[in-house]
Amino acid sequence: MKLTQNILVMMNRLKQILKAEKGLLALYFTAGYPKLSSTEKLLQLLDKQTVDIIEIGMPFSDPLADGPVIQQSSHIALQNGMNTKLLFEQLQQARLHTNKPIVLMGYFNTVLQFGIERFLINMQNCSLDGLILPDLPPEIYEKEYKTIFEQYNIPLIFLVSPQSSDARIKTIDELSNSFIYAVSSASTTGNTSGFTAKHESFFARIKALQLEHPVLIGFGISNSQQIHQVQQYTKGAIIGSAFIRQLDESKEDLGVNDFFNQL
Repeated sequence: MKLTQNILVMMNRLKQILKAEKGLLALYFTAGYPKLSSTEKLLQLLDKQTVDIIEIGMPFSDPLADGPVIQQSSHIALQNGMNTKLLFEQLQQARLHTNKPIVLMGYFNTVLQFGIERFLINMQNCSLDGLILPDLPPEIYEKEYKTIFEQYNIPLIFLVSPQSSDARIKTIDELSNSFIYAVSSASTTGNTSGFTAKHESFFARIKALQLEHPVLIGFGISNSQQIHQVQQYTKGAIIGSAFIRQLDESKEDLGVNDFFNQL
């Protein structure tokens, strides 16, 4: 009975925030960075900030989709001793620190090495709300893994980019059961300095498709102006590299307050 109640809470937590009328802000940080113990500390700190969804990156030795800032944070986290088993141990206490939706992001190899069912069981036990795996194609997911993800009620969140055709975006929308992660460009994270007319054209195309599931835009977002810009077209924004740049282990609050004061 308790497990069933946990599942219902998990499903409702993310669904409810996605129904909000306001524009949403999701924030990404790498588990185990800047210190091994930073994961739980950051959850506590972000619970007090104007963040709607917390996205936790699982460190990986070869993070091809990530830019230099996140790559470096991943490298340091691995050196600190972070691994999947330890991350789940830390996240067992996550709901003592925040009731905000928590989404994991990483690479499919991490999940495969841990064991897919074991991974999903751990997500469920930790009351986590979704998973982003940029290197798991929707076609493979639908054919081989959709059933087990649905068995454990873990939404897989798919990515779309300016190179995605309207037909593919609609197919992903049909396959989704959470939000869709739209990358502002086809580059790696942290490589965009601002939005051009080309970016806005993509955002407008997403909006015009009138998708069933909400869209959040990430990659290259670093300030309030860009947040407001993407919120004109979609449900919200995701910040990653800009936040990681500001994390400072010498400060008691890891520099979190400074980041939000500048945002």
